Amino acid sequence: MSAPQPRANVAEIPPYVAGKPPTVRPGMTSYKLSSNENPYPPLPGVIEAVQAGVGAMNRYPDMGSAALYAALAETFDVPVEHLSVATGSVGLIYQLVQAFCDPGDEVVFAWRSFEAYPIAVTAAAATAVTVPVLADGRHDLDAMAAAVTERTKVVLVCTPNNPTGPAVTQAELDAFLAQVPSHVLVVVDEAYVEFVRMADPVDGVATYRRHQNVVLTRTFSKAYGLAGFRVGYAVAPAPIAAALRAVSLPFGVSTVAQAAAIASLERRDELLERVDALVVERTRVVAALRAAGWDVPEAQGNFVWFDLGERTLDFAAAADAAGIVVRPFVGDGCRVSIGETEANDRLVAVAAAFRR
Repeated sequence: MSAPQPRANVAEIPPYVAGKPPTVRPGMTSYKLSSNENPYPPLPGVIEAVQAGVGAMNRYPDMGSAALYAALAETFDVPVEHLSVATGSVGLIYQLVQAFCDPGDEVVFAWRSFEAYPIAVTAAAATAVTVPVLADGRHDLDAMAAAVTERTKVVLVCTPNNPTGPAVTQAELDAFLAQVPSHVLVVVDEAYVEFVRMADPVDGVATYRRHQNVVLTRTFSKAYGLAGFRVGYAVAPAPIAAALRAVSLPFGVSTVAQAAAIASLERRDELLERVDALVVERTRVVAALRAAGWDVPEAQGNFVWFDLGERTLDFAAAADAAGIVVRPFVGDGCRVSIGETEANDRLVAVAAAFRR
């Protein structure tokens, strides 16, 4: 007897591996450094906004997210019709591939990069075209431009790159966009944009204004500390934003997520002070790791990258034994979030001992 069968591409979808929770160790505080979460609690006022939203849980969310769209439009000085919200920036990536790719169309992206990219591409029955990152973890944008063919519909540029850390400069992005045909959608994935501190940083909003084929994807999960609520947003020319809204999950962004995001935007100055503190801590950690002999790539997100190859799982085990859980990518390396000071100190100690 035959049974219903999913599309053939479904069996090929690679699993998403989430960051593990920390191992409970008696007498020791354990820390989760595996998911690039913000170690700070919600900003004052955000919990109160969420609690108010909870009182309306018997009602559907505002499907149009009108108040959130208005807050985003005011914050970033963009038209409402150039915005689309979804369940995190990862939800937007899925929607972009779904909206712009037919089966067999190609999506170009760097590798290693965000783990959800090949999942979203395969789920849409499109074809992933991966371009290795350079030895220092940076995008090889010239090679990515050369990988664009007549079948390419979307290019994904993750900046800062997750998990390796470096970010693209504005000059590099401009040169890349000049090489990409105007009918190819270029997604500038800026999940960690608030953490960038470098010369010639990308101005995503200015870039999208100059190009009809550029979309920015951003999230409230990282700098804003709302990972548990799943809300992200895209900024794009009106036709692209409309396509994203057309394929979005109805009522996808909950009432409490909308309330938390709006309250966080209202407290953006306080938020950026916290981000500054995390960047200071990131700088300290990177300096300590380099002093211990590690060739750590430029870190522009809220994490650092260890290029470990076959020793990846050994490093992850050593970190776990010290009460910190990291994110291993088997055969490549470990990504470690910048967390609490004690957790970061343990990371430096583990890394120094492991290198010896």
